[in-house]
Amino acid sequence: MADSPLSVVLVTGTSTGIGLHTAVAAALAGWQVVATVRREGSDVDLRAAVNDAGVGEHVEVRMLDITDPAAVTALVADVVAAHGHLDAVVNNAGQGHIGTVEQDDLGAIRQVMETNYFGVVNVTKAAMPHLRASAGRLVTVTSVGGVVGQPFSESYCAAKFAVEGMMESLHPVAAAVGVRVTVVEPGAVATSFVANVGDSIRLFAGDAGVYRPALESYLARSSGAFENAQLPQGVAEVIVGVLQDAQPPFRVQSSQSATAFVGMKLGDLDGSVVTGATTAWIA
Repeated sequence: MADSPLSVVLVTGTSTGIGLHTAVAAALAGWQVVATVRREGSDVDLRAAVNDAGVGEHVEVRMLDITDPAAVTALVADVVAAHGHLDAVVNNAGQGHIGTVEQDDLGAIRQVMETNYFGVVNVTKAAMPHLRASAGRLVTVTSVGGVVGQPFSESYCAAKFAVEGMMESLHPVAAAVGVRVTVVEPGAVATSFVANVGDSIRLFAGDAGVYRPALESYLARSSGAFENAQLPQGVAEVIVGVLQDAQPPFRVQSSQSATAFVGMKLGDLDGSVVTGATTAWIA
């Protein structure tokens, strides 16, 4: 499928980081890429990367808010009308959030779920009929936070857990109609995604109250993890590898450290290993 320059992949959240590099890497691998960004003017880095890679003719940049079901449906229909088919989707768009349920604004919690879960639902729902027609594939970037719950990431992890559960449940159903479903789980990645979480950190830290000591310990631990973060290009290579794989697995981690991290959970039948580790993070 990926050997054909006419194979079409829709990649969401491509203004920076993993999505940007996935769009470029997929185009270099011979895919026709429809790369979406949420805001007007947020495509500057993407267009520069596309031009530097010399793949401008293979990357079409479109605006899309994945939380708007009508906009998602319209865009997918436009893609199919323009290209005749849709062969793959990479659900990458998302947002981070730091807080805790006692103090978080309910609207902020809902927004995290709207973007990270319902946005994926919107894109998947609109794309599935076309992926069935092409015997295509659905790749969703989740996170190690979709397997292991992490302190002060309750809303984010809840949304990523929901995506993992949805895709794990969809996997056999989609396979029955010819669509292959895979989740890609990065660990710490050196992208502006982390910087964007800073807004929620600052808001929460200003009123953390009794949670401040634990928050400071968690942030210190997290900053250390991101000092050795995987580059987004590495995650993009894994994603494109899944797109090219004739028999892709359901679950793929993007690095050895991510594999070790989620392995802690997948073998933890009573939960004591995970909760013991995460408790130590905030001690």
